[in-house]
Amino acid sequence: MTFYQELQLNQAGSKSLLKNSKTMKEKLYHAFVYMVKIAVTMVFCFAFVTASSIILGKDNSIVGVVVLLCVMVFRNADLGIHTQHSTWLLAFFFVIMTVCPHLANQLSALPALLINIAALAVLILFGCHNPFMFNQSTLVLGYLLLYGYDVTGKSYMLRIAGMAAGAVLTCLVFYRNHKNRVYKRNMKAVIQEFDLSSSRTKWQLCQILCVPLVLCIAQLCNMPRAMWAGIAAMSAILPFMEDMQYRVKKRIVGNIAGVICFTVLYFLLPSSIYAYIGILGGIGVGLSAQYGWQAVFNTFGALAIAAESYGLKGAVSLRVIQNVFGVVFALVFCAVFYRIMLVKEEHITAATKMN
Repeated sequence: MTFYQELQLNQAGSKSLLKNSKTMKEKLYHAFVYMVKIAVTMVFCFAFVTASSIILGKDNSIVGVVVLLCVMVFRNADLGIHTQHSTWLLAFFFVIMTVCPHLANQLSALPALLINIAALAVLILFGCHNPFMFNQSTLVLGYLLLYGYDVTGKSYMLRIAGMAAGAVLTCLVFYRNHKNRVYKRNMKAVIQEFDLSSSRTKWQLCQILCVPLVLCIAQLCNMPRAMWAGIAAMSAILPFMEDMQYRVKKRIVGNIAGVICFTVLYFLLPSSIYAYIGILGGIGVGLSAQYGWQAVFNTFGALAIAAESYGLKGAVSLRVIQNVFGVVFALVFCAVFYRIMLVKEEHITAATKMN
Protein backbone atom coordinates (compact mmCIF):
# COMPACT_ATOMS: atom_id res chain seq x y z
CA MET A 1 0.00 0.00 0.00
CA THR A 2 1.40 3.38 -1.03
CA PHE A 3 1.54 6.47 1.19
CA TYR A 4 -1.32 8.05 -0.79
CA GLN A 5 -3.47 4.92 -0.62
CA GLU A 6 -3.02 4.75 3.14
CA LEU A 7 -4.10 8.38 3.40
CA GLN A 8 -7.44 7.38 1.84
CA LEU A 9 -8.28 4.92 4.64
CA ASN A 10 -10.92 5.81 7.21
CA GLN A 11 -10.23 5.89 10.96
CA ALA A 12 -11.05 2.21 11.41
CA GLY A 13 -8.75 1.22 8.54
CA SER A 14 -5.84 3.28 9.84
CA LYS A 15 -6.27 1.98 13.37
CA SER A 16 -6.40 -1.57 12.06
CA LEU A 17 -3.00 -1.06 10.42
CA LEU A 18 -1.63 0.35 13.67
CA LYS A 19 -3.00 -2.55 15.69
CA ASN A 20 -1.65 -5.18 13.31
CA SER A 21 1.83 -3.66 12.95
CA LYS A 22 4.49 -6.29 13.51
CA THR A 23 7.41 -4.00 14.34
CA MET A 24 7.82 -0.66 16.12
CA LYS A 25 9.17 0.89 12.92
CA GLU A 26 6.08 -0.19 11.01
CA LYS A 27 3.80 1.09 13.78
CA LEU A 28 5.53 4.48 13.84
CA TYR A 29 5.18 4.76 10.06
CA HIS A 30 1.44 4.04 10.14
CA ALA A 31 1.02 6.47 13.05
CA PHE A 32 2.85 9.15 11.06
CA VAL A 33 0.63 8.62 8.00
CA TYR A 34 -2.46 8.73 10.21
CA MET A 35 -1.43 12.03 11.81
CA VAL A 36 -0.60 13.52 8.40
CA LYS A 37 -4.06 12.52 7.19
CA ILE A 38 -5.73 14.18 10.16
CA ALA A 39 -3.65 17.34 9.74
CA VAL A 40 -4.27 17.62 5.99
CA THR A 41 -7.98 16.96 6.42
CA MET A 42 -8.35 19.57 9.15
CA VAL A 43 -6.43 22.22 7.21
CA PHE A 44 -8.45 21.54 4.07
CA CYS A 45 -11.77 21.58 5.93
CA PHE A 46 -10.93 24.78 7.77
CA ALA A 47 -9.81 26.51 4.55
CA PHE A 48 -12.88 25.32 2.62
CA VAL A 49 -15.42 26.43 5.23
CA THR A 50 -13.60 29.73 5.80
CA ALA A 51 -13.55 30.46 2.07
CA SER A 52 -17.26 29.68 1.75
CA SER A 53 -18.01 31.95 4.72
CA ILE A 54 -16.11 34.81 3.11
CA ILE A 55 -17.87 34.34 -0.23
CA LEU A 56 -21.39 33.60 1.02
CA GLY A 57 -21.34 35.46 4.34
CA LYS A 58 -20.98 34.28 7.92
CA ASP A 59 -24.66 33.28 8.12
CA ASN A 60 -24.02 30.76 5.34
CA SER A 61 -20.92 29.13 6.78
CA ILE A 62 -23.04 26.00 7.24
CA VAL A 63 -23.30 25.72 3.45
CA GLY A 64 -19.56 25.14 3.31
CA VAL A 65 -19.88 22.43 5.97
CA VAL A 66 -22.70 20.63 4.10
CA VAL A 67 -20.99 20.83 0.70
CA LEU A 68 -17.67 19.69 2.16
CA LEU A 69 -19.38 16.78 3.90
CA CYS A 70 -21.07 15.68 0.66
CA VAL A 71 -17.89 15.95 -1.41
CA MET A 72 -15.77 14.01 1.09
CA VAL A 73 -18.36 11.27 1.59
CA PHE A 74 -19.59 10.76 -1.97
CA ARG A 75 -16.14 10.64 -3.49
CA ASN A 76 -16.03 7.15 -1.97
CA ALA A 77 -19.64 6.24 -1.14
CA ASP A 78 -22.28 5.51 -3.78
CA LEU A 79 -26.06 5.17 -3.82
CA GLY A 80 -26.09 1.52 -4.93
CA ILE A 81 -27.68 2.28 -8.32
CA HIS A 82 -26.59 3.22 -11.84
CA THR A 83 -23.97 6.00 -11.67
CA GLN A 84 -25.76 8.30 -14.10
CA HIS A 85 -29.00 8.00 -12.14
CA SER A 86 -27.10 8.52 -8.88
CA THR A 87 -25.52 11.71 -10.22
CA TRP A 88 -28.89 13.19 -11.13
CA LEU A 89 -30.27 12.12 -7.76
CA LEU A 90 -27.43 13.89 -5.94
CA ALA A 91 -28.25 17.09 -7.82
CA PHE A 92 -31.91 16.70 -6.84
CA PHE A 93 -30.92 16.08 -3.22
CA PHE A 94 -29.19 19.47 -3.21
CA VAL A 95 -32.40 21.08 -4.48
CA ILE A 96 -34.33 19.45 -1.63
CA MET A 97 -31.77 20.51 0.98
CA THR A 98 -31.84 24.07 -0.33
CA VAL A 99 -35.61 24.55 -0.64
CA CYS A 100 -37.38 22.30 1.88
CA PRO A 101 -35.64 23.27 5.17
CA HIS A 102 -36.18 26.95 4.35
CA LEU A 103 -39.83 26.36 3.46
CA ALA A 104 -40.42 24.33 6.62
CA ASN A 105 -39.05 27.18 8.73
CA GLN A 106 -41.62 29.56 7.23
CA LEU A 107 -44.59 27.36 8.14
CA SER A 108 -46.37 26.37 11.34
CA ALA A 109 -45.62 23.03 13.01
CA LEU A 110 -48.02 20.73 11.12
CA PRO A 111 -47.32 21.92 7.54
CA ALA A 112 -43.61 21.93 8.39
CA LEU A 113 -43.94 18.32 9.59
CA LEU A 114 -45.43 17.29 6.24
CA ILE A 115 -42.72 19.13 4.27
CA ASN A 116 -39.98 17.46 6.33
CA ILE A 117 -41.54 14.00 5.93
CA ALA A 118 -41.79 14.43 2.15
CA ALA A 119 -38.23 15.71 1.86
CA LEU A 120 -36.71 12.99 4.02
CA ALA A 121 -38.72 10.35 2.16
CA VAL A 122 -36.86 11.23 -1.05
CA LEU A 123 -33.46 11.48 0.64
CA ILE A 124 -33.85 8.21 2.56
CA LEU A 125 -35.59 6.04 -0.03
CA PHE A 126 -33.29 6.95 -2.91
CA GLY A 127 -30.11 8.02 -1.13
CA CYS A 128 -29.95 5.48 1.71
CA HIS A 129 -30.86 2.21 0.02
CA ASN A 130 -28.04 0.48 1.87
CA PRO A 131 -28.35 1.33 5.59
CA PHE A 132 -24.79 0.20 6.30
CA MET A 133 -23.33 2.83 3.96
CA PHE A 134 -24.62 5.38 6.51
CA ASN A 135 -25.51 7.88 3.76
CA GLN A 136 -28.17 9.21 6.14
CA SER A 137 -25.32 10.64 8.22
CA THR A 138 -24.57 12.85 5.24
CA LEU A 139 -27.90 13.60 3.57
CA VAL A 140 -30.19 13.83 6.59
CA LEU A 141 -27.50 15.56 8.64
CA GLY A 142 -27.01 18.13 5.88
CA TYR A 143 -30.77 18.70 5.71
CA LEU A 144 -31.03 19.19 9.47
CA LEU A 145 -28.04 21.56 9.61
CA LEU A 146 -29.57 23.76 6.91
CA TYR A 147 -32.90 23.58 8.75
CA GLY A 148 -31.28 24.67 12.00
CA TYR A 149 -29.27 27.52 10.46
CA ASP A 150 -31.94 28.98 8.19
CA VAL A 151 -31.51 32.41 6.57
CA THR A 152 -33.73 34.84 4.71
CA GLY A 153 -33.53 37.66 2.18
CA LYS A 154 -30.19 38.26 0.47
CA SER A 155 -28.50 35.61 2.59
CA TYR A 156 -30.91 32.99 1.25
CA MET A 157 -30.15 34.05 -2.33
CA LEU A 158 -26.47 33.53 -1.56
CA ARG A 159 -27.34 30.17 0.00
CA ILE A 160 -29.03 29.10 -3.24
CA ALA A 161 -25.93 30.09 -5.19
CA GLY A 162 -23.63 28.29 -2.77
CA MET A 163 -25.70 25.10 -2.79
CA ALA A 164 -25.90 25.18 -6.59
CA ALA A 165 -22.10 25.42 -6.80
CA GLY A 166 -21.84 22.64 -4.20
CA ALA A 167 -24.17 20.43 -6.22
CA VAL A 168 -22.02 20.85 -9.32
CA LEU A 169 -18.82 20.12 -7.40
CA THR A 170 -20.27 17.06 -5.63
CA CYS A 171 -21.72 15.62 -8.84
CA LEU A 172 -18.47 16.11 -10.75
CA VAL A 173 -16.42 14.41 -8.03
CA PHE A 174 -18.98 11.63 -7.67
CA TYR A 175 -19.23 10.89 -11.39
CA ARG A 176 -15.45 10.97 -11.86
CA ASN A 177 -14.89 8.46 -9.05
CA HIS A 178 -17.81 6.12 -9.78
CA LYS A 179 -18.30 6.22 -13.56
CA ASN A 180 -16.69 2.79 -14.01
CA ARG A 181 -18.86 1.05 -11.40
CA VAL A 182 -21.57 -1.15 -12.86
CA TYR A 183 -24.99 -1.44 -11.20
CA LYS A 184 -28.03 -3.09 -12.72
CA ARG A 185 -30.31 -1.40 -10.19
CA ASN A 186 -31.92 1.90 -11.24
CA MET A 187 -34.41 4.28 -9.59
CA LYS A 188 -37.35 2.15 -10.70
CA ALA A 189 -35.79 -0.91 -9.08
CA VAL A 190 -35.36 1.00 -5.81
CA ILE A 191 -39.09 1.74 -5.77
CA GLN A 192 -39.92 -1.89 -6.58
CA GLU A 193 -37.73 -3.09 -3.69
CA PHE A 194 -39.80 -1.11 -1.18
CA ASP A 195 -41.20 -3.88 1.03
CA LEU A 196 -42.84 -3.39 4.41
CA SER A 197 -41.69 -6.85 5.51
CA SER A 198 -37.98 -6.03 5.06
CA SER A 199 -35.86 -4.59 7.87
CA ARG A 200 -34.43 -2.03 5.45
CA THR A 201 -37.83 -0.56 4.58
CA LYS A 202 -38.88 -0.48 8.24
CA TRP A 203 -35.66 1.35 9.09
CA GLN A 204 -36.26 3.82 6.26
CA LEU A 205 -39.80 4.52 7.43
CA CYS A 206 -38.57 5.09 10.99
CA GLN A 207 -36.10 7.67 9.71
CA ILE A 208 -38.72 9.31 7.49
CA LEU A 209 -41.36 9.57 10.23
CA CYS A 210 -39.43 9.81 13.49
CA VAL A 211 -36.94 12.57 12.67
CA PRO A 212 -39.60 15.06 11.45
CA LEU A 213 -41.76 14.19 14.49
CA VAL A 214 -38.86 15.02 16.79
CA LEU A 215 -38.43 18.38 15.04
CA CYS A 216 -42.18 19.04 15.24
CA ILE A 217 -42.38 18.29 18.96
CA ALA A 218 -39.34 20.44 19.66
CA GLN A 219 -40.90 23.27 17.65
CA LEU A 220 -44.23 22.98 19.49
CA CYS A 221 -42.37 23.10 22.79
CA ASN A 222 -40.43 26.19 21.63
CA MET A 223 -37.13 24.39 22.14
CA PRO A 224 -34.16 26.23 20.56
CA ARG A 225 -31.73 24.18 18.45
CA ALA A 226 -34.40 21.64 17.52
CA MET A 227 -32.00 20.25 14.92
CA TRP A 228 -29.88 18.79 17.76
CA ALA A 229 -32.76 16.52 18.75
CA GLY A 230 -33.32 15.60 15.10
CA ILE A 231 -29.65 14.77 14.56
CA ALA A 232 -29.60 12.67 17.74
CA ALA A 233 -32.68 10.74 16.60
CA MET A 234 -31.26 10.22 13.10
CA SER A 235 -27.98 8.85 14.43
CA ALA A 236 -29.73 6.46 16.82
CA ILE A 237 -32.14 4.89 14.32
CA LEU A 238 -30.67 1.63 13.01
CA PRO A 239 -32.27 -1.46 11.42
CA PHE A 240 -31.89 -3.60 14.55
CA MET A 241 -33.08 -2.75 18.06
CA GLU A 242 -29.95 -4.18 19.72
CA ASP A 243 -27.78 -1.76 17.73
CA MET A 244 -30.15 1.09 18.53
CA GLN A 245 -29.93 0.43 22.26
CA TYR A 246 -26.13 0.52 22.01
CA ARG A 247 -26.25 3.81 20.07
CA VAL A 248 -28.66 5.44 22.52
CA LYS A 249 -26.49 4.53 25.49
CA LYS A 250 -23.29 5.73 23.81
CA ARG A 251 -24.95 8.94 22.58
CA ILE A 252 -26.22 9.91 26.02
CA VAL A 253 -23.00 9.02 27.85
CA GLY A 254 -20.86 10.59 25.11
CA ASN A 255 -22.77 13.86 25.16
CA ILE A 256 -22.64 14.15 28.94
CA ALA A 257 -18.90 13.44 28.87
CA GLY A 258 -18.47 15.95 26.05
CA VAL A 259 -20.38 18.60 28.00
CA ILE A 260 -18.18 18.04 31.06
CA CYS A 261 -14.97 18.23 29.00
CA PHE A 262 -16.16 21.35 27.18
CA THR A 263 -17.09 23.05 30.45
CA VAL A 264 -13.66 22.33 31.92
CA LEU A 265 -11.95 23.75 28.82
CA TYR A 266 -14.28 26.76 28.86
CA PHE A 267 -13.12 27.76 32.34
CA LEU A 268 -9.46 26.85 31.84
CA LEU A 269 -8.88 28.56 28.49
CA PRO A 270 -8.94 32.30 27.78
CA SER A 271 -12.10 33.59 26.05
CA SER A 272 -10.07 34.62 22.99
CA ILE A 273 -9.64 30.99 21.93
CA TYR A 274 -13.11 29.62 22.73
CA ALA A 275 -13.85 29.32 19.01
CA TYR A 276 -10.94 26.92 18.61
CA ILE A 277 -12.48 24.39 21.01
CA GLY A 278 -14.70 23.37 18.08
CA ILE A 279 -11.59 22.72 15.97
CA LEU A 280 -10.20 20.60 18.81
CA GLY A 281 -13.43 18.64 18.70
CA GLY A 282 -13.03 18.12 14.97
CA ILE A 283 -9.55 16.72 15.50
CA GLY A 284 -10.92 14.42 18.18
CA VAL A 285 -13.63 13.13 15.83
CA GLY A 286 -10.97 12.49 13.20
CA LEU A 287 -8.98 10.41 15.67
CA SER A 288 -12.02 8.47 16.90
CA ALA A 289 -13.18 5.25 15.28
CA GLN A 290 -15.81 4.41 17.91
CA TYR A 291 -19.25 6.05 17.99
CA GLY A 292 -19.07 6.87 21.71
CA TRP A 293 -15.90 8.94 21.37
CA GLN A 294 -17.27 10.64 18.26
CA ALA A 295 -20.29 11.70 20.31
CA VAL A 296 -17.96 13.21 22.91
CA PHE A 297 -15.99 15.31 20.45
CA ASN A 298 -18.98 16.28 18.29
CA THR A 299 -20.31 18.06 21.36
CA PHE A 300 -17.38 20.51 21.34
CA GLY A 301 -18.23 22.14 18.01
CA ALA A 302 -21.95 22.39 18.75
CA LEU A 303 -21.39 23.96 22.18
CA ALA A 304 -18.73 26.35 20.90
CA ILE A 305 -21.30 27.85 18.53
CA ALA A 306 -24.31 27.71 20.88
CA ALA A 307 -22.41 29.26 23.83
CA GLU A 308 -22.11 32.50 21.85
CA SER A 309 -25.92 32.80 21.69
CA TYR A 310 -27.14 31.17 24.91
CA GLY A 311 -24.16 31.37 27.25
CA LEU A 312 -22.44 28.33 28.70
CA LYS A 313 -25.27 27.29 31.03
CA GLY A 314 -27.96 27.65 28.38
CA ALA A 315 -25.94 25.84 25.70
CA VAL A 316 -25.07 22.94 28.00
CA SER A 317 -28.68 22.53 29.15
CA LEU A 318 -29.99 22.61 25.59
CA ARG A 319 -27.40 20.12 24.40
CA VAL A 320 -28.18 17.53 27.07
CA ILE A 321 -31.95 17.94 26.92
CA GLN A 322 -32.17 17.87 23.12
CA ASN A 323 -29.92 14.83 22.74
CA VAL A 324 -31.56 12.77 25.49
CA PHE A 325 -35.00 13.64 24.13
CA GLY A 326 -33.98 12.81 20.53
CA VAL A 327 -32.45 9.39 21.17
CA VAL A 328 -35.01 8.25 23.76
CA PHE A 329 -37.93 9.30 21.55
CA ALA A 330 -36.32 7.51 18.59
CA LEU A 331 -35.82 4.31 20.61
CA VAL A 332 -39.43 4.28 21.86
CA PHE A 333 -40.84 5.22 18.46
CA CYS A 334 -38.93 2.47 16.65
CA ALA A 335 -39.77 -0.14 19.31
CA VAL A 336 -43.49 0.65 18.93
CA PHE A 337 -43.25 0.87 15.15
CA TYR A 338 -41.43 -2.46 14.78
CA ARG A 339 -43.94 -4.09 17.14
CA ILE A 340 -46.90 -2.80 15.13
CA MET A 341 -45.34 -4.03 11.90
CA LEU A 342 -44.62 -7.45 13.45
CA VAL A 343 -48.24 -7.84 14.60
CA LYS A 344 -49.44 -6.80 11.16
CA GLU A 345 -47.20 -9.39 9.49
CA GLU A 346 -48.43 -12.10 11.87
CA HIS A 347 -52.04 -11.27 11.01
CA ILE A 348 -51.28 -11.38 7.28
CA THR A 349 -49.51 -14.73 7.68
CA ALA A 350 -52.40 -16.15 9.70
CA ALA A 351 -54.94 -14.92 7.13
CA THR A 352 -52.89 -16.45 4.30
CA LYS A 353 -52.79 -19.85 6.03
CA MET A 354 -56.54 -19.78 6.60
CA ASN A 355 -57.14 -19.16 2.93
